[in-house]
Amino acid sequence: MSVPTPHISAKIGDFAKTVLMPGDPLRAKFIAENKLENARLVNEVRGMLGYTGLYKGKPVSVMASGMGMPSMGIYSYELFNFYGVENIIRIGSAGALSDKLDLYDIVAAIGACTNSAYGSQFGLNGSFAPTASYPLLKAFDEACEALGTKAHIGNVLSSDTFYSADESCNERWRAMGVLAVEMETAALYLNAAKAGKNALAVFTISDCPFTKKETTAEQRQNSFGEMITAALETAAAL
Repeated sequence: MSVPTPHISAKIGDFAKTVLMPGDPLRAKFIAENKLENARLVNEVRGMLGYTGLYKGKPVSVMASGMGMPSMGIYSYELFNFYGVENIIRIGSAGALSDKLDLYDIVAAIGACTNSAYGSQFGLNGSFAPTASYPLLKAFDEACEALGTKAHIGNVLSSDTFYSADESCNERWRAMGVLAVEMETAALYLNAAKAGKNALAVFTISDCPFTKKETTAEQRQNSFGEMITAALETAAAL
C-alpha cells in the first residue's frame, strides 16, 4: 500500500517514532493543544485527528484510534507498517472489574484477554497471548512512581461487545483476576507482535460496573491527566 493510505493522509516523516493513541479524536486534540509544543495536524481523515509535536524536546505524536478492535487494527497496522512508527501507547478509559480499582485509578495492561476473533487471521494452531512490550511497561511504571501515583498492572479484557447479551460475562472474567474491560488492546498487541514493534495500553478507570460509579463524557475527554503525563514521560524516556 502506498502512503498516504485510504485512512491516513499524513506523509512519510509526519509521525514520530512514538505515538500515543486515545480512542477519542477530541482527546487527541486536547493532548496536542495542552501537552505538546509546536503541535501540527498531520491527519484528519474521517475525523481521526492526528498531531505531531514536541514533549520535553522530543518528537511525539498523538492520534485517535476510534472504538473497537477493527478500528484500532487499521490505524495501528498502518502506523507500524507504513509510517515507520516503533512504539504505540494506547491511552484510554476502561471499566473496572476488580474490587481493588476505583474511578480515576490507572491500569497498565501486561496482557489482553479477548472474546474477539481478531487473532484468527494469523492462522496459529492454538491461542496467542497478546502482551505488552516490557520496556514500555517498565518505563510507564517508573513514570507513575516518579509522579507519586500507582499503576495497577495486570490482565485486561478486550471485548468486541459493549452491550453484551450475556449479562454475567464480566463476573466470569473478574473471577479470573482480570482487572478491567476495554475494547482495543488485544488488536494493538497482536499487530505489534506481527510487525516486531512495541506496544503498551494504559487506562484510567472511567466506570465501575459492579458499584455503578461512572464519569461523564466530558470528564473522559478532558481529564485523566496523571495517565497522560505518565505516558508522555514514557515517550520522552524512549
